[in-house]
Formats: sequence, structure tokens, C-alpha cells
Amino acid sequence: MDATVSGVGVVDKAVALLGAVAAGARTLPDLVDATGMSRPTAHRLAAALVAHGLLRRDGEARYLPGLRLIALGRAATGALPLAEAAQPVLEQLRDDTGESAQLYVRDGDGRVCVATAESAHGLRTIVGLGAVLDLHRGSAGAVLREEERARRRGWAESVGEREAGVASVSAPVLDRGRVVAAISVSGPLERTSRQPGRRYAAAVVAAARRLEAAAGFH
Repeated sequence: MDATVSGVGVVDKAVALLGAVAAGARTLPDLVDATGMSRPTAHRLAAALVAHGLLRRDGEARYLPGLRLIALGRAATGALPLAEAAQPVLEQLRDDTGESAQLYVRDGDGRVCVATAESAHGLRTIVGLGAVLDLHRGSAGAVLREEERARRRGWAESVGEREAGVASVSAPVLDRGRVVAAISVSGPLERTSRQPGRRYAAAVVAAARRLEAAAGFH
């Protein structure tokens, strides 16, 4: 792993390991494959992350996200008041549509899920809190990129862009005309159809306006 993000190689590699574990890597060979690091480097850094509570080992010696991440995640969410204001709005949107609802904010070239309310359906879309997704796929990405069509009609839809068999509809959350977040509903195509905007756009746009009011945006 030669490329660095911050210019501090050991930090970039440690973050890459955390990302690999979050994505499902569990064994040392998994970490090596996911990051491209040498086995000794991956082992040394993983052991350091375990010592700091950022990773942990289970009874089968597999690597898992560490419990210290819970406190860090709560602190990060607490520093984003919009996420707290969004929770009841997302729950109402979920109840109105029957589908999972999420709030995303832009982070560089990605989008991060900062609040979520899961559908009660057995077959549903699940986006984990803190999940980092591609900014260039999905309706929320189009909203956060301020893609022209999304700006023009006030919402965006996607079918199978981020994940096969899943459709979504998103609307911008605005503060003084600036897009600060995207609120979304997503679910399986068998319920959302291939034109999810017809079914959910009005509810998603209304939820965005409720969130703006709850957050005191203008």
C-alpha cells in the first residue's frame, strides 16, 4: 500500500485496516488482501489497534470493530446536531412510506450516513450508521453533488445504481439555499418499483422541509 491520504503513512494504513474490518475483513489474510499491506505490517498495526480498543479479537481470533468506536461514534454524532434533529423526521418518513429512511452528509468524495430509521419489513434496505458510500452512485449522491436534474425538480431517484435490486429517492436539506444534507428512502424494487419518485418523492421532500424547520434552517 504505497499511496497515502494524509501524508502520514502509519495513520493512513491504520485507517485502511479499520475500513477493511468495517467492510467485513476478519482474519489477518483478509486484512492483507484488502489493504495490500505486508503480513508483518498488517499484524503489527492490527495489534496496536486492538491495544487501543479500536479493534478487538473474538473467541476465534477474528478481528472485529472495537468497542471504543462506540464512544467515538456517539461523540461524532453528538457534534452534528442535525443528526439528532433528523431522527424523529426519519422515523415518520419510514412510517409514511414503509421503507428505510436515511440522512447523509457529504464528506469529501463520499457520503456518510449520520442517521437512519429501518423499515419493519423483513426484506429491507439496511445502511449502517456511519457507513461511507460512493458520492457518484445513488439518489443521495446526486443530491449532495447538486446534480442539475436533482436541483431542478427538488429530488432525485435511482434504481440499482448503488446496489442491484434497490431503488431510492432523496431530497436536499437546505440552509440558506445551500445543500447541507440529503434525506432518503430506499427499499427493494419489488415494492418501490422502477419509478420510485412517483411513489415517494412528495413524502421525501416534505420530510426535508420538516427537518429544515426542526433544525432552525432558513
